[in-house]
Formats: sequence, structure tokens, C-alpha cells
Amino acid sequence: MDGFNDKVAFIWSVADLLRGDYKQSEYGRVVLPLVTLRRLDALLAPTKDRVVERYEAHSGGDASLDAVLSNITGHKGVWNHSPFTIRRLLDAPDDLELNLQRYIASFSPTIADTFEQFGFRTQVGRLARAGLLYQVLSRFADVDLHPDAVSNEQMGYMYEELIRRFSEQSNETAGEHFTPREVISLMVDLLLSPDEENLADRGAVVKRLYDPACGTGGMLTVASDWLEQHNDAATLLTYGQELNPETYATCRSDMLIKGEDAGSIKLGNSFSHDGFEGETFDYMLANPPFGVEWKKVADAVKEEHEARGFGGRFGAGLPRINDGSLLFLQHMISKMVPPEEGGSRLAIVFNGSPLFTGAAGSGESEIRRWIIENDWLEAVVALPDQLFYNTGISTYFWVVTNVKRPSRRWHVMLVDARESWVKMRKSLGDKRKQISDDQIAEIVRIYLEGADPDTRDDERVKVLPNEAFGFQRITVERPLRLRWEVTDDAVEALAEAKPVAKLDEAARTALLDAVRARVGERFAKEAEVAPVVTDVLAAAGVKGKPLEKAVREALAVRDPDADPIVDAKGRPLPDPDLRDAENVPLPPGALEFEADVIDRLAGDACRQAVEEYVAAEVLPFVPDAWVDHTKTKIGYEIPLTRHFYRYVPPRPLAEIDAELKQLEGEIQALLDEVTE
Repeated sequence: MDGFNDKVAFIWSVADLLRGDYKQSEYGRVVLPLVTLRRLDALLAPTKDRVVERYEAHSGGDASLDAVLSNITGHKGVWNHSPFTIRRLLDAPDDLELNLQRYIASFSPTIADTFEQFGFRTQVGRLARAGLLYQVLSRFADVDLHPDAVSNEQMGYMYEELIRRFSEQSNETAGEHFTPREVISLMVDLLLSPDEENLADRGAVVKRLYDPACGTGGMLTVASDWLEQHNDAATLLTYGQELNPETYATCRSDMLIKGEDAGSIKLGNSFSHDGFEGETFDYMLANPPFGVEWKKVADAVKEEHEARGFGGRFGAGLPRINDGSLLFLQHMISKMVPPEEGGSRLAIVFNGSPLFTGAAGSGESEIRRWIIENDWLEAVVALPDQLFYNTGISTYFWVVTNVKRPSRRWHVMLVDARESWVKMRKSLGDKRKQISDDQIAEIVRIYLEGADPDTRDDERVKVLPNEAFGFQRITVERPLRLRWEVTDDAVEALAEAKPVAKLDEAARTALLDAVRARVGERFAKEAEVAPVVTDVLAAAGVKGKPLEKAVREALAVRDPDADPIVDAKGRPLPDPDLRDAENVPLPPGALEFEADVIDRLAGDACRQAVEEYVAAEVLPFVPDAWVDHTKTKIGYEIPLTRHFYRYVPPRPLAEIDAELKQLEGEIQALLDEVTE
């Protein structure tokens, strides 16, 4: 087992021992922590005796103990004070389960927490009860994972390969914590390529990368590899937070195995327990779960939104409770480095919902408005469908930055990469497509070239001004036109009115009889019907404004030929049933030239755009309409598919008819064969 592939294949073969006692989707719960255990066992072997001796002689506190033992091992927070090694454990097979549990408990707090989150103690007991513990552990003892045999880089690749295989085996849950590698590669390229010149500058470049939903850490790994390939002298410090304990442990193990700081990975919900509160990062990546509700942390999120506003993370607005995607984006934006200190870039994977869900004024629309009006949205990239393991829906990259290049300011790039895919030889759950390396390079090329106004010649790229995504949601009113008529239907409607239903039986009957006695009477003006209402109430011996209103409404009939009903100042009253809403695009330059972004509704250009729209699209059809400007709202959406829509004319009828006749002939021929 000298080669990388040999070691991966050997470790993978250990899973065969678990067949029958474990489900296929559970193999990783045993193999991944054992890989970590074997690596650490080999790493700590040279200093084992010195650590045990120093531990037994130590009399200080836990903090000083960690520092002392870390100094001996040469690895911060990585030590084990037990005299056992995996080889020594196998020398006492009868006590193997108890000794292994003690061995695991003797690791440093950072590593012990990792095994705890794996739930590895439970798996040790389960293996022992199945009679597999000795077999499995002895197989791992035969794998040389010492750093002299397997470098940190090779170990990282090995662990990533095992994670990928186990994740792909577990199709039903893979998408919850594992993003396909080609998707991550494209995402990292889009995030980092615009800064390639600066990042490749020889020297001690140090950058910080954060993933608030890091899963097993794949995005952190691919980004680190990208930077190392472009500048092996650079350092990328990676940070992440993960909600699921098992995937959190997997990510931390990956960090430990590669010799990185596992303490930079936090456990918990990024919304309610921000593990990096107050910190900022140069780059951020995330593939948050699609369409997952945030009800469990709603109290904490709403409290921060209301109490801290834009001083917190969620000041722009709150999306609907059943999808927290835009909360992740706000959370990441809050961790951007200020532009004057270099700024930040981030990329996040979304489904289609954050593009357009939510009407003007809703939480989603306000979040989009906040991002676009601050000129942070650099690009949206449409990806092929069927790319992910647990969903076949279409997905999109959003690239956000607070340091746009001058040529990109006040514009958003849309990239249509929906046809950039190759079919997989074998489907993995819902994943039937993948993006090839050549296609990744092509998408990145058109992304970078599309940023230059002189090279925007690819039909897959559109660069639009920010205001192209905004609109004014106007309310169009039409006058209320009524006449009044006493009919049997009006009497029945009056009987159902709440004020009438509250009357005692005698008064109710008297009122209905008084109205019924006037069936057939009609009135063109409100002034004419008012005395009638007074008379029927007096005849029934009842009174009160609610009853007057109930009688008037029961007798009212909408009539487009009637005169408008007006208020005390002679202004027409709107008819709620004829009320309509229209979206009026923001005028060109609205975001750049209006003096006050917040009060833009009062801007001359926006008001003029509404007037021109109404004159052209509304008044020719309903001349009595008007706009209630007090109800106007600004909205934002990103209708990407609309911008890339291509009209395909239907085939000629003669061609379709000929094809139908051909098919009819083929069907008839088949029927003739059956009936012969």
C-alpha cells in the first residue's frame, strides 16, 4: 500500500466488514472517525512516552497542561495522555472496548469533542456487540498514516475522497452536507479569479475564508487548494460553522488530519449562536439548505432584527418562515471587511426562490433592494438543473462584493450556464448532470470577459444597470359608481348583515318587512336613497349608524354608467373591487441620480415614469383611473429566465399535420399486424 489510491481502496474495503450489521449509509460513521484516530495515533506515536510522563507529573491547571503537552507533540491542541496506542490496544482483545473508550477520552479537549460529536463512543459499543471491533481496528492498524508516509496534503485528499464516496452512497442525505466537487470548483473560481492577480503576487499573502454552513468542509478545502496552486507562499485561514454534529466532526477531523486549526470550525446554528460574532472575512462561500424553515431560531432572529436593526445582521428584512436562504446572505454580508480596509467577496448557492419570491415591500424584496441599492450584487449565474444529490431543481450562484471594480459599478451581470453540462454515466440520487473542467473554464472566461464593456458579445451574458431589477408597485384606483334598488335579493342580503342579525326577532322582522314593502323602487343618487333608509328604520322602530350603513349597502348595485360616489370634498371614492396593481420599471439612472435613495418615491424621475406608464398603459382603456401614490412601494426581483428567454416560433401547421398522418399510418400498420 505505497500509493494514495491503494490506501484509499484499502480503507474503503474495511466497509465490507460492516455489511449486514450497518446500513450502507452508516458506514461513514465508523470509517471516518477511525481514519482520524489512526492518523492521530501515528502522528503522536514518536512523543507518546514523553507526553504520558509529563501528564502524570503535571500539577498545574488544564490551560497550562494543554500548552505543555502541545509543546511536546509540536501540534497545538493535539495530544493524548493515555499509554495506549492502537497496536497496544490490540494486545488485550478481551478488554478492547473498555481500553479504546479510555484511549478516546484521553485526547485533548479539541479532539475529544470531535469524537464526541461523531458519536464514536456509541459506534465502539455497537461494533463490540456485533463482534467486529477487533477486526475493524486491526485492519486500520495495518494502514501507515504517519506524516512521513502520507503528507498532510495527501491525507486531506484521502479524507475528502472517502467523504465523497460515503456521501454519494447515502443519496438520501448527501445533499444536506455535501456539495458536488465540480460545483464547488466553479464557485471558487468565480469568487477568486477576479482577484487572481493580487492573490498570485509572490509574498506572504494571508486571507481569511468563512463558510457559515460548512458541512464536511469541502468548500474550505477546494478554496485552499486553489490559492495554493496560484501562490504556494500564500496562506488561507479557513473558518466555518456547522449545525449537524456528525458533519461538524467530519469537518474538524479533516482540519486535524491536514494539520490545520480545528478550533476554527464551530458547532451550532449560525443565526442563533454566531460562532464568529464581530469578525470579518476576506472571502465567504456557502451552500445553505434550500427551502428550510427557520422557525426554531425565529425568536432570536426577530429579536435581533427589531432590537438592532442595521446594527445587527438582519436589519434589511426577514424572509418568510419557510425559507431562511436570504438570512444566510445577510449574515455573510455582516461579516464583510469594510471597503476602505480591502473589502470582501462572497458567493452563495440559492434555488430560484430568492430571485423573485415576495411582493414589493415584503421581507425578501426589501433584502434584495438593500443589496442592489448598495451596489453589492456583482453577478447571478444560472446553473444546470440536476446537479445536486437530493434535488433536481435549478440553482444559482450569487456573487456579492463591496469592492466592485469601476467598470462594474451600478451594474449586475447575469450569466446563463444552464446548458453547460455533461450527462453522468451513472446517476447519484437526483444528480444526473455534472459540469466538466472545460465547461468550468469556459464559464469563468465569459464571466471575466463579460465584465469588460468592450467584450460583452456572448449571448450567455447580460450586464444590466441595477435599476433594471427595481420597480414601483403602484395602486391604480377607479371610482366607485353605484345606484340603489330595492329587490328581494337586497332584502335577503340585509337579513344576513351583522347589525341586523343582532336585533331581536320582532325588530328584525319589522325592518325586513319595511324594506320589502318598497321592492321595485330605484334611486340614482345617494341623496335620494338617504330618506328611504331613514323611513324604513323609523317604521321598524330601530336606529343607529351601523343599521343605516347595512341598509344602504344591501340596496347598492354597482353600475358602470352611474355617477361616481364622492367624499365631503368632492373627490371620487375608490371602488375596492376595481382596484388594480401595476409594476412600473424604475427609470434609467434612478439609483445613481436620485438624491435620496430612501425617499426616491418623491423623485421627479420616478414620478414621471409612473405618469408616462399610466398615460400609455392604463388611461387609454380606463380613462377615469388614477394612481394612489400613498400606496406605492419599491420592489426588486431578478427575473433571470425572462432576460434569457428566446422565442421559438411554432412549427408550420402543414408540417405538424404531415407528421400526424405519418404516425397514424404507422399505428394502423401495427394494428393490422395484430389483427392478421
